Amino acid sequence: MKKITLLATAVLGAWMLSSCNNNPNPQSEKPVDSAQDVNEIVKPVDNNSSEFAVKAANGGMMEVQMGKLAQEKAMNPRVKAFATMMVNDHSKANEELKELAGKKTIALPAELSTETKDHIDKLSKKNGKEFDKDYMNMMVDDHDKDVKEFDNAANNLQDPELKSWAGKILPTLRTHQDSAKAILSSLK
Repeated sequence: MKKITLLATAVLGAWMLSSCNNNPNPQSEKPVDSAQDVNEIVKPVDNNSSEFAVKAANGGMMEVQMGKLAQEKAMNPRVKAFATMMVNDHSKANEELKELAGKKTIALPAELSTETKDHIDKLSKKNGKEFDKDYMNMMVDDHDKDVKEFDNAANNLQDPELKSWAGKILPTLRTHQDSAKAILSSLK
C-alpha cells in the first residue's frame, strides 16, 4: 500500500510540475480532463468508477456555484429556496466525495470544467424572470442526467464504496429533480 501511495504521489508531483510552465493560458486547461488523465495513470480504481467520481465532482461543484448565483439573482422565492437547497445538499455530497476519493487516491478536479464555467457565465448575464426560468430549466435538465448517471453507478460500478455513495445520494437527486420540475412548471 505504501508503494502505491508513493507511486501516486510521485506521478501527481511530476504531472503538477510538468504542467506548471507548459500552459500559458490557464483557461485552456481542462481540470476534469486532467483529473481523469491522472486517474488513468495511477489507476486507483477501475476506469468507470474514477470517471464517475470526476464527473460527480464537477457536477456537484457546478450545482453549488449555480445555486450561489441563483441565491443572489433569482426573483421567485421558490427558486431562491431551491438554490439554497442545492448549495447545502451538494456541498455536503461534495465533501463526502472528496473524503472518499482521498481514501482511494482518486484525483478530482479542483475547479469547474471550462464548459461548465461558460455555462454559468451565460446564466449570470440574465436577470429577473428570464434568469429564474433558465436556471430552473438547467436544473431540470441537469438532474435528469444526474439521476440516470447515479442510478447507473449505484447499480453497476465495480468499486463498492463509490457504488454505495451513489446509491446514498440518488434519493436526494430525485427529490431535487421533482422539485425542479414542479418549480419550473409554476414559472410558465
